Amino acid sequence: MSDPKASILFRQNFSSNAHIVINQGGTSSGKTYAIEQVLFCLACATEKLVITVVGQDIPNLKAGALRDAAGIYSSSDALQVMVKNYNKTDRLFEFHNGSLIEFKSYDNAQDAKSGKRDYLFVNEANGIPWDVYCELALRTRQKIFIDFNPNIAFWVHDNLIGKPGVQLIISDHRHNPFLSQQLRDKIESLKVVDEELWRVYARGLTGKISGLVLNNWKVADELPADAQLLAAGLDFGYTNDETGLLMVYKQDGALWVDEIFYETGLTNPDIAAKLAENSISKNTEIVADSAEPKSIEELRRMGWNISPAKKGPDSVKISIDILKRYELKITRRSVNLRHELSRYKWKTDRSGRVLNEPVDTWNHLIDPLRYVALNKLGAGKRGQFKTWLPAPPAPEGGALFGNISMEILQQHKKQHESI
Repeated sequence: MSDPKASILFRQNFSSNAHIVINQGGTSSGKTYAIEQVLFCLACATEKLVITVVGQDIPNLKAGALRDAAGIYSSSDALQVMVKNYNKTDRLFEFHNGSLIEFKSYDNAQDAKSGKRDYLFVNEANGIPWDVYCELALRTRQKIFIDFNPNIAFWVHDNLIGKPGVQLIISDHRHNPFLSQQLRDKIESLKVVDEELWRVYARGLTGKISGLVLNNWKVADELPADAQLLAAGLDFGYTNDETGLLMVYKQDGALWVDEIFYETGLTNPDIAAKLAENSISKNTEIVADSAEPKSIEELRRMGWNISPAKKGPDSVKISIDILKRYELKITRRSVNLRHELSRYKWKTDRSGRVLNEPVDTWNHLIDPLRYVALNKLGAGKRGQFKTWLPAPPAPEGGALFGNISMEILQQHKKQHESI
């Protein structure tokens, strides 16, 4: 089976004689796509192969490897002839020659003991525990493919690279001939804002990404039935930047966050259609990027309850400080938000000193989360005096007592504002 969109990564993976082929790469290098092209070729060429593609969870697979596989399948007439059935529900490609490609995730090492296979592809391996990988590898007869973005060294570097029978392929966006120049420029621009991110995502080199802005989050399987909706958050994008919408809830002192959509190329009518498609009520409060007043007004005229984020001096830092007060519980299906949180870090200067400002990239869901924090969880309008003490009761000792109390309060307010 030939594919006109085959890259050098396809040829290197297809021709490798190693038992374990490791693809360490930057963002948009095309490594996942190339490996899956190889897997489709193997399934077509040999009868009754069992090929397993493993991800850390099903939402990650659907957003990444499975979406790429579906794209490869739908764009190849020759492949469609060879595939007997594509079962979207079971995430399974069945071939006329008896081969199959399955997409799975495993909760733990015990779960990974079920089933054997001829070929294994571990997608985004830094999300897979070492003991799960070991069980899968023991039950793989022929070859293992692995890919990941090298944010930080993990078990692949500690236990596999450099061992006999292991080949390492390092790639970056320059190895993918099908990217737009705009996307290449966006990736390369990381060098200006953070060289460590540039090394990882623009050059595919093993990084030491530290100084993440938000570490107070964990994955939740689903939203609580009784969670209180605070608001939706919306960030506008178009060509290179995604338009992101999420819902923010509060329950038991934690914030629960659920990603709704994350796409490029959305016009305002498209956004309105997406809101309706995802059953967002027109009564739901939407907090949006105040830098887009025209878009906010257009959506408001379409009937949506949308308002701008209350930005101001230090609003980024203030909103981050607000979010740090809570435990953040991110739904498992919020794949893009989870990816952003894993990359969202503080800027550093040339000497490596951490600056009090986050890197302004990969934040098209984090920004709307901040907008909701500003509007719904902030301490009130800028300059308004707030006290953590309960409000005093109405004065009962006559006008003198009330006036003296107000005078003291005003003095305290002036002192507070001067700090």
